[in-house]
Amino acid sequence: MTIFNYDVDADGIATLSWDLPGKSMNVMTLEGLSDLNDAMDKAIGDDAVKGIVITSAKKDFAGGMDLNILAKMREDAGDEPARGLFEGTMEMHKLLRKIERNSMDAKTNKGGKPVAWASPGTAAGIGLEIGLACHRRFVADNPKAKIGLPEILIGIFPGAGGTTRLIHMMGVMAASPLLLEGKMLAPAKSKSAGVIDEVVPADELLSRAKEWVKSATDADIVKPWDAKGYKMPGGAAYHPAGFQTFVGANAMVHGKTQGAFPAAKALLSAAYEMTMVPFDTALKIEARWFTKVLMNPSSAAMIRSLFLNKEALEKGAVRPEAVDDQTVKKVGILGAGMMGAGIAYVSAMAGIEVVLIDQKQENADKGKAYSEKLLDKGMSRKKVTQEKKDTVLGQITATTDLQALAGADLIVEAVFEDVGVKAEITKEVEAIVGEDCIFATNTSTLPITELAKASVRPEQFIGIHFFSPVDKMLLVEIIKGEQTGDRAVAKSLDFARQIRKTPIVVNDARFFYANRCIIPYVNEGARMVAEGVEPALVENAAKQLGMPLGPLQLTDETSIDLGYKIMKATKAAMGNAYPASGADDVITKLYEGDRLGRKSNAGFYDYDEKGKRGMLWSGLRDTWAPNDEQPDLITVQHRLAMSQVLEAVRALEEGVLMDIREGDVGAILGWGFMPWSGGPFSWLDILGAEKAVEICDDLTEKFGDRFETPALLREMSQNGETFYGRFGPEAKAAA
Repeated sequence: MTIFNYDVDADGIATLSWDLPGKSMNVMTLEGLSDLNDAMDKAIGDDAVKGIVITSAKKDFAGGMDLNILAKMREDAGDEPARGLFEGTMEMHKLLRKIERNSMDAKTNKGGKPVAWASPGTAAGIGLEIGLACHRRFVADNPKAKIGLPEILIGIFPGAGGTTRLIHMMGVMAASPLLLEGKMLAPAKSKSAGVIDEVVPADELLSRAKEWVKSATDADIVKPWDAKGYKMPGGAAYHPAGFQTFVGANAMVHGKTQGAFPAAKALLSAAYEMTMVPFDTALKIEARWFTKVLMNPSSAAMIRSLFLNKEALEKGAVRPEAVDDQTVKKVGILGAGMMGAGIAYVSAMAGIEVVLIDQKQENADKGKAYSEKLLDKGMSRKKVTQEKKDTVLGQITATTDLQALAGADLIVEAVFEDVGVKAEITKEVEAIVGEDCIFATNTSTLPITELAKASVRPEQFIGIHFFSPVDKMLLVEIIKGEQTGDRAVAKSLDFARQIRKTPIVVNDARFFYANRCIIPYVNEGARMVAEGVEPALVENAAKQLGMPLGPLQLTDETSIDLGYKIMKATKAAMGNAYPASGADDVITKLYEGDRLGRKSNAGFYDYDEKGKRGMLWSGLRDTWAPNDEQPDLITVQHRLAMSQVLEAVRALEEGVLMDIREGDVGAILGWGFMPWSGGPFSWLDILGAEKAVEICDDLTEKFGDRFETPALLREMSQNGETFYGRFGPEAKAAA
């Protein structure tokens, strides 16, 4: 199979055009690495070839590495996985060094063949790493193109020379945002940052690259680090300026990650060491630290959840197979509040015809204006054109007329969270839309089976729980009622794909999956405040676990009055079975004091007049005086982590969750659960079921039955099982 097409023109320029068969986007495979290596050998060994251009036959250059390569390296090494990973990584370094040096004389730096990189669009990960090894980098002036090294976002760092080359090109300080934050830049910004050399019109991409190759001299193709007298930009680690850079970088990394993300610490260590050695030694340092990260169970868990599992869910891993395509053509959205307006925006952006309904025209217009505001923001950042704005707004009809819903194939109801209100609108709308129309309710707490009683077609009634703000949050939780049919599930999944969300499908139960896990987390934080635990200890313990927000800040963000309403509704529903706690007292006190969170500029935290969050409210310590003796950090962290994780296990045990991949992906994307862990089930596998049971038994003894070990977890501990070993896709396939 040919992956890099090889062609030599009349001027002796060899063009290596990347075109992975059967894929819309190139990703690097083991076969691709081998094919590129052979093509480079062919071009270097042919005296008739004067220079080389590496490009893509697709609209983009590459989406990165097929991460299954890394698993293959480990497997092939048998009992020495670290050796296999290191040697495999060094083979990639050898190939990219071949691009960089090819036939150049080691002493004189002469005789090499110029290599230009011509990217027609997006180049991520190893796609850019190949570009960095080339002697000049050209990128098409493509408004949709993004250039960068996003590996840190899935728990690793650029390991095919990207870290070493970027630091040697730009210095540690300038390279940090690209390496430590995984920033993807537009072509023009990539050029300004010094990552690429030229942004050219798309129809001139190859011709401009070839022109440069024809005119390139020996001096043009010697990288700075291979030239005599090279000095690290910004200074090496032992240089005064370089030392200051690393002090600042270390503080920045630990400030942002709280020490919870292994890849960031490893990358910084590699950067520090490589500034003090020759370039080829620096590549070995990068490979060693890259191997260390890959051997950490955190990286494997993050790759599995944020890459493999997420991609599988987006491609329909849980979609009913027997149902044909259910692409949404016209969606009716009932309720033009913040949630409905957000759903209208993402739907219109996906090219779906939208009817946005509200009781008052001014509210419907306000809902549509939300899309206009977001589009204007996109235009100010040059990410949206006037034509795109006009097209998207033209897709949205804001009205009070329910008859405008005729012809809709999907309804998304986002009205007030009240069973009676939702039942009334369900009946009205079902009388207007066609019999094939799927009716979805956007609710975060109300049982879908109960809401479906108002429908004349309960098999076509389903829950779609969006997270706020809709335009930014990646997760959509699809909830099946007791009578929900496969076509409703397929329709919801296809809709999620259209609007570029990651879906999970769960069965109906109180609070579904996400809120079922989030509510105990925020309650545990409030409960500890009531017990006299320092509020700052609660918040910092959570952040050092890797949670993006502590439970108190998260409550402020979602609003304290929402928490109060959920508490009251749950009490009413559960009666004497309701587990009252000190958390109720804290929430009630804040609610009655009109401290409703960020939206009222007062909650667990204080806020200034512009809404900027300040310090924790001093009234917390005044009302619930901290105990003289505070709990240790680990105990607080175990309480916060297990309050979430045990609910995830119970959701699986009860059949609410049907696939642990959805449990892990949903937790990370839905409420930011410890991304470094890969999700609750991945974290339990890292921790080990036996250790998890030990922690739960200790917490139960000290703090009560809410930490009682689920029977499933105790059984797995006794059998020495892991969640992915027992419930993962490979285990299911073998069953």
